[in-house]
Amino acid sequence: MKKDKKEYAAEIIRLLSKEYKKIKCPLDFYYPFELLVAVILSAQCTDERVNKVTKDLFKRYKSIKDYANADNEELQNYIRSAGFFRNKAKNIIGSAKMVLDCFNGEVPQTMEELLKLPGVARKTANVVLGTVFCKSEGIAVDTHVIRISNLLGLTKYSDPVKIEKDLMKAVARAHWIDFSFLIQTLGRRICKARNPDCISCPLNKICPSAK
Repeated sequence: MKKDKKEYAAEIIRLLSKEYKKIKCPLDFYYPFELLVAVILSAQCTDERVNKVTKDLFKRYKSIKDYANADNEELQNYIRSAGFFRNKAKNIIGSAKMVLDCFNGEVPQTMEELLKLPGVARKTANVVLGTVFCKSEGIAVDTHVIRISNLLGLTKYSDPVKIEKDLMKAVARAHWIDFSFLIQTLGRRICKARNPDCISCPLNKICPSAK
């Protein structure tokens, strides 16, 4: 790669921002804990599917107390189509109880505290911190970011934690929140895993993997 990685990352962000304008979190929610629930559900599941699931879920469970007191089997039935529904239901109920018992009913606003919640890893914490609280403590790394960051040559790793470290070095902190959403949008619309449309890609002139 000829350019310095920081310059290269800045160019990627510039081109994607020009193409997609202002990108926001694709998950639907009304208050912070609902976003936490949505991101937990998004593991190994598309955002589109999650939004279909939460449409009915959020009507049934309207508060953190509702989730904390939820019947596990009933909750599983609501989220079954999101996959891994048993573990996700357990984590949602456990997180709700911990938010009520340990954080005065408020979703915590630090990475350290969020990571204490069941089912919450750095990706989930970064999405919640960035989207709800506008705090940049890291870069959310999902399957799109893993794959496309490697294609772009921003990292050589498959481990999300190592990828995040590489990206945090290359991407200016002011863009940590937007970067993930921009890459995810590119992955959903153009750079699809099975059939990437390199010809239409706004990064085709600078991407080392462009066909």
